[in-house]
Amino acid sequence: MASAATGPGNSSGILLLLLPLLLLAFLFFTQRRRQRRIAQIQDELQVGDDVMTSAGLFGRISALDERIVHLEIAPGVVVRLDRRAVLATEPPEVATPPNDEQ
Repeated sequence: MASAATGPGNSSGILLLLLPLLLLAFLFFTQRRRQRRIAQIQDELQVGDDVMTSAGLFGRISALDERIVHLEIAPGVVVRLDRRAVLATEPPEVATPPNDEQ
């Protein structure tokens, strides 16, 4: 009777308990990796970089200090943003608006 309790049903029960834990661990580690990548991007910002903010705003960095980024979003239009708002550096072909010649 004791051997009937240790059949294949117990291993599938343990597997059902471990799957959510493995999913949570995977999500936790991928989020940490993403946060480290964004922090590295924010630390390496330089004047002249084309960037995208957390709000989806594209522009070029015109001035920079420890906490504030001055972002030129159009010719002559500069906005001040917290440095943590910058999420990604974009290649120039993505950050520049398309030419509307028809």
